[in-house]
Amino acid sequence: MRLRLRNTGDVVDEYRFEAVGSLAPWTAVEPESLRLYPGTTGSVELTFAPPRTPDATAGPNPYAVRITPTAHPEATTVPEGNLTITPFTEVRAELVPSTVKGRLRGRPRLAVDNLGNTKVTASVSGSDNGDQLSYDIHPSNVQIEPGRAAFVETTLKPRQIIWFGSAEQRPYTLAVQRSGVTPLNVEGTYVQRGFLPRWLAVCLSVSMALAITCVMLWIGYKPQVRSAATEQLQEAGVSNLPPIPSPASEAPKAPSADIPAPPAAAGTQQPDGAGAEAGAPAGDGEGADADAGGAGSEEKETEAPERTAATAVRQLAAKDPTGRHICYRVFTAGQGWSGVACDGETAGTEGGGKPITAVNTASSGTKGTSSGAFIHNPASTDGTGQYRDPWQNVTDGLDAYAGSTEEDAPHMLGFAVSVDGGGGNICHTSYVHNDTWTGLACDKPGDQLNFTYVGTHDNNLWIEAITLTV
Repeated sequence: MRLRLRNTGDVVDEYRFEAVGSLAPWTAVEPESLRLYPGTTGSVELTFAPPRTPDATAGPNPYAVRITPTAHPEATTVPEGNLTITPFTEVRAELVPSTVKGRLRGRPRLAVDNLGNTKVTASVSGSDNGDQLSYDIHPSNVQIEPGRAAFVETTLKPRQIIWFGSAEQRPYTLAVQRSGVTPLNVEGTYVQRGFLPRWLAVCLSVSMALAITCVMLWIGYKPQVRSAATEQLQEAGVSNLPPIPSPASEAPKAPSADIPAPPAAAGTQQPDGAGAEAGAPAGDGEGADADAGGAGSEEKETEAPERTAATAVRQLAAKDPTGRHICYRVFTAGQGWSGVACDGETAGTEGGGKPITAVNTASSGTKGTSSGAFIHNPASTDGTGQYRDPWQNVTDGLDAYAGSTEEDAPHMLGFAVSVDGGGGNICHTSYVHNDTWTGLACDKPGDQLNFTYVGTHDNNLWIEAITLTV
């Protein structure tokens, strides 16, 4: 658009033009200054170039130009106008993860991002060839503001159970449908495993065959027991002697009083008088167990080791040595460590109101991870937090910790995390207190100096739940 200016003064003056307001970064003024004689008129061109991003809000947007006379700077004027930005839509969708495995169900998440500058309303449905799966989608309808993302929880259930046998791949499609627009299809794969492992079926078959074979051999070759003394007497003609008793007809002997009673089972107590006798050996093995049972002492329980992110990711790496995986858990104030989540699962409680004070991560197939906590700063003057602890760098399969688990530890506004170059990239979403889930964000793959930030910088907020994928 064109802006005209008239010099109504009595001296030659030079006027400087400067775009102000929210549209200033997208506004160019040409020329930037204009020299006018008294009573003359000049004009400048204003060019607007809004980007094709959610920042360019659809609809009327006010703009202004500050005009400052060089000779009379106190006579500054600011004409204003409105620029109408037309709406555009751009929707992207991604399955996290794209391949899920299970025997009775699979739970992938569909991330739908609105990259346009107007609100998007869409519905989600599922389909596959042969109608082999059923779909439980929540929510089935979403409304997404510009620049935000929505997550749709999906539960896949096979219509037939594979009792024995190898796993079968069942491709499926989730369709994001909008009114008047071709549906956006996102393809995934559900790997259905057998309900019972193949080795169990083989063991049952072999055990049954061995049992039948043993029974048949016993029936066919049952031993015949005869008394050789009786046969010799009959051959000698002595038939009036009483029969010699067979070994099976002998009366059983009473148990000897010298034999000690067997040890009691673990976790039980013997009745009175059933303890170990004086002089019985007390050492390792069964003798020690019997002595402990007689004394009535309790068996010591061995505490199970803590399941960390490294424990879980090493299990995934053992099953999938060539893949990339990341596992993580969060420490919530007043609740302790959450369960370990992996590859896009949620760690933490969204909407619970409790802040996270520490995060534990571990990865495989990425050449290691790095992380650092961004925490609440009580002395902040600009409304943002601070980095307090140094970054921690670990290799594949080891635990990395950011933040603190102490009782008075400050809550985390977020944390920075990266994977080493050549090992892929990392993507994340986070739930911010009193807000909602943030959009899906990823770092740049292959850049050793690059990292991504999970959470918020606002000193009055904190993160309550996270998801990570590599």
